[in-house]
Amino acid sequence: MSDLQCPATLLVSRHGDAEYTRPGILSDDGGWLSDAGRRQVRELVETLCGVRVAAVWSSTMDRAVESAVLAADLLGVPARSLDGLQEFSVGELAGVSYHDPRAQGVFDRWLLGDLDAGCPGGEDGHTLVARYREAVETIADQHRGETVLVFSHGGVMSLVLPRLALNARDDLAAQRFLPNCVPAELAVDADGWLLRSWPGSTDPGVV
Repeated sequence: MSDLQCPATLLVSRHGDAEYTRPGILSDDGGWLSDAGRRQVRELVETLCGVRVAAVWSSTMDRAVESAVLAADLLGVPARSLDGLQEFSVGELAGVSYHDPRAQGVFDRWLLGDLDAGCPGGEDGHTLVARYREAVETIADQHRGETVLVFSHGGVMSLVLPRLALNARDDLAAQRFLPNCVPAELAVDADGWLLRSWPGSTDPGVV
């Protein structure tokens, strides 16, 4: 990341509620926004009244791209997608029940600090953190002194954002499942990442 003279402000949000070809089944598919998801995106944009948003970014997964395109259209700014912001891959667990404990077990190990863990055939925690950090810093590098909206995914956000923020506990998200379209506010500059807010809390360092 280049030297940032002033921080970029990233409003990082889980995408809108989505539907899938096979509901209740683990998958790396992108899904698509439900009617509720589109409503959630519109409501999020309404909360940004008075905020000068320079652009809307998203992962390359369809449900996040669709969220970004809708939000960008309402805000009158560009929508862009970027590899690296996508949800963690379930690998060989694709096709098993959403309630299968193996994927949740991997995620729980990550929150406890075991980044060597990973779904069979998927990425381990080290890879996940590295590619997400690179994506966030790429966005920040292009928006020094600006505010941008970023649509990503609940699992990867819960792991990476607290872990890389200087003022938050690694396990911040352990008891706080991220809702759709409620952003965490992240400041990124040359000195590091700071969480200014987290859904359900205004004090990420102690919650």
